[in-house]
Amino acid sequence: MRLLVLGGTGFVGGATAAEAVRRGWSVTVFNRGLHGTAPAGVHRLRGDRTAPDGLAALADGEWDVVVDTWDGAPRVAGAAAAALADRVGRYVYVSSGSVYAEPVTPGSDEDAPTIDAAPDADEADYARNKSGAERAVHAVFGDRALLARAGLILGPGEDIGRLPWWLTRAARGGDMLAPGPVDLPVQYVDVRDLAAFLLESGASGPVNVVGRTGHTTMGDLLDACVTVTGSDARLRWTDPDAILAAGVEPWNDLPIWIPEGHEYRWLQECDVTRAYAAGLACRPVAETVADTWAWLREVGTVPPRAGRPQRVPVGLDPAREAALLAATGAAPA
Repeated sequence: MRLLVLGGTGFVGGATAAEAVRRGWSVTVFNRGLHGTAPAGVHRLRGDRTAPDGLAALADGEWDVVVDTWDGAPRVAGAAAAALADRVGRYVYVSSGSVYAEPVTPGSDEDAPTIDAAPDADEADYARNKSGAERAVHAVFGDRALLARAGLILGPGEDIGRLPWWLTRAARGGDMLAPGPVDLPVQYVDVRDLAAFLLESGASGPVNVVGRTGHTTMGDLLDACVTVTGSDARLRWTDPDAILAAGVEPWNDLPIWIPEGHEYRWLQECDVTRAYAAGLACRPVAETVADTWAWLREVGTVPPRAGRPQRVPVGLDPAREAALLAATGAAPA
């Protein structure tokens, strides 16, 4: 199989290229060549898709599958799709659950309304970029396009730092704020399982590509973080109401965690019937955590996002965490 990855050196694009190489595919990546590296044996094409004639390097060549991770202006996604329309069998656009129009009912499937965004729009916020790009790609490829609406993505290479923050915090040891309840279901997908789905699945149209709600829990996730780091961290399980009353923001201050009843809880409760019917398979959380820790120890720090503006760092600072623990009197598990 011949794969073209538009990007190919970031978190999802890099994992996809690596998985294709592992399978013995012929892999080409197209990017500006300014960030990251590609696996050995990958053919690299240079170009800035936002510049005039920026797709010139793609003027020749045919591929069975294209995987596009673009999260900028929808018109740029549409231009790439149009340039490749007659030379590609299948177009896979890595979208996001963020395309759904709020308020979103927990348990919603792919038929839920999406944010209104024009396919030829210039760059806007992340959600509108992804929603508009979905429309742009579908307008060109129709049923030959998979719109992979990824949920929370974890695993080696993560460039946001959510799981790395918990691992680093666990490694520091001592009393560790653990946002309750301990059995709160968590929904995510390992980047390597996402990559395998992008390459294997014959699905078309929108698909929520994320593991089942409750594939793990906050308790299992944090226990795994403590175990793999070998630290003396003591999990202090804290009532979510006390955490919220202190002004702590779920997802950002305490990465991954979104309590029941929160307006964004739907991000942890998407219907994934379609993804599993199309072949999605998810590895155990302990494997994701262990492999992420091994990778983080190797690289030393969370890498910058390839080719895109950096996001605000996630996670509570130690002083604020200590103050919250003292105020709530949280008990160890």
